[in-house]
Amino acid sequence: MIITRVALNTDAVELRSLFQNTVLEVNRRDYSQAEVEDWASCGDDLSKWEKMINTHYFIVAVDPDQRIVGFVSITPQGYLHSMFVHKDFQGQGIATILLEEIERYAAANGIMRITSEVSLTARLFFEKKGYMVEIEQKRRANKLSLTNYKMAKDKSV
Repeated sequence: MIITRVALNTDAVELRSLFQNTVLEVNRRDYSQAEVEDWASCGDDLSKWEKMINTHYFIVAVDPDQRIVGFVSITPQGYLHSMFVHKDFQGQGIATILLEEIERYAAANGIMRITSEVSLTARLFFEKKGYMVEIEQKRRANKLSLTNYKMAKDKSV
């Protein structure tokens, strides 16, 4: 059984590891080795993880052994900053659980539009959840520019 909870500063090391391993393992089907290594390096700085935990609505999905198997964060302005699911837990509905939690938070806080920059790997998932591609773009990870999509979902009234 997967449960969600608010992320804690003490989760930062585990979050960094999950992010980097997911990018290196899962996203390599859509990006080159050089691209995923560059992207993964963006997560090196633990203070950035702690800052996100403290400034975003940041939740984690944990398994029965209390291991973090996924996470998602959104800013107060409705920017879905990141969502990653552990490589061994892909396809089990965890991303859906996390996204539904974020959308509930957004609705409860008057956020009428959620935006995100979505990888090639995640685009289809977000489209299935009602997000629309606004533009394909190249965004700098660390040293390299990677293709992703600016996507958005408007809350219907």
